[in-house]
Amino acid sequence: MNNLKKLSQIIGLAHRAGCVIAGEELAVKAIQNRQAKLIFLANDAGPNLSKKIRDKSNYYNVEVSTVFSALELSAALGKPRKVIAIADTGFSKKMRTLME
Repeated sequence: MNNLKKLSQIIGLAHRAGCVIAGEELAVKAIQNRQAKLIFLANDAGPNLSKKIRDKSNYYNVEVSTVFSALELSAALGKPRKVIAIADTGFSKKMRTLME
């Protein structure tokens, strides 16, 4: 099993554990409230959404990953989303090691 598949499964697990904040507005609020440890932004997201998420993440020093497309991100969550925030330190550490 490759790392992207494992990463997708861990996102699903984190979602079921309640550690995923899904959606544009909620993700921005999570970044501002310093709840977000890691952001997954779909690599095919629109330019406005990408700029908004990247600017907020850079300002609040949160890592942004674009390894998934919107379809892959939606499949991992089971609902259509272009951006998600991981709000748990343990899950975000594991995800970072899989992305290296």
